Amino acid sequence: MEIRTTPSITIKDYVVGGGLNYEKPTSDKVELHIDKAKYFAFEVNDIDAYQSDIKLMDDWSDDAGQQMKIAIDTVILGDVYADAAPENAGPDAGVKSGSYNMGESGAPVSITKSNILDTIVDCGSVLDEQNAPDTGRYIILPAWMNGMLKKSDLRDASAMGDSTSVYRNGKVGMLDRFDVYVSNNLSTVTDATTSKKATNVLFGHKKALTFASQMTNMENLPNPQDFGKLVRGLNVFGYEMIDPNAAGHLYAQRG
Repeated sequence: MEIRTTPSITIKDYVVGGGLNYEKPTSDKVELHIDKAKYFAFEVNDIDAYQSDIKLMDDWSDDAGQQMKIAIDTVILGDVYADAAPENAGPDAGVKSGSYNMGESGAPVSITKSNILDTIVDCGSVLDEQNAPDTGRYIILPAWMNGMLKKSDLRDASAMGDSTSVYRNGKVGMLDRFDVYVSNNLSTVTDATTSKKATNVLFGHKKALTFASQMTNMENLPNPQDFGKLVRGLNVFGYEMIDPNAAGHLYAQRG
């Protein structure tokens, strides 16, 4: 699959009477390889179906679909953070200033309720220095960082310009132009220096990453070895970091 990217338009100085030079923008194509696949397969015995008050195949198929989403999410979030531009990661992040600490192996950023808001603002500043658009930004937090947010100054409703504090309604929503998401599927490691769990937090703009997924097969078959049904599904997918400058990597641990 070919993905078209948005070309960069050159800004030129204007001189009265000097004429205009027109460029011919070209949209570079990025190959998106649909080269990964995951499946589920289970059997439903007729005895189980008759003795149960619920529709086993439907419920188990729904659960399989949810587990499929988690599995694919884990693959992507465990991989793409490493493709962020080097200037958007590490202890000297910031393509212009090099003044933002995003952490590195052996020295993760220690997150507390006192500094989590400043850290998220720094993530936004890293994207600002790459001229990433304001709208369409996201940051994905692990559950423990989301808990830190709720313990931070966001408890004060005025900090978010809202009438109800996040501590009361549990909603994070948007923060410093980021749509804030919470996921248990981010990559975690035990840092070699601190011997504590650290999380690879991904943030960026939606133009950074492309993704395609399709459930190509979903089948209910008679079980040739027993009474009942066999249920199986195949999901193929692929993803690609097409604009590394629009993605950032925060390496953080609980302080």
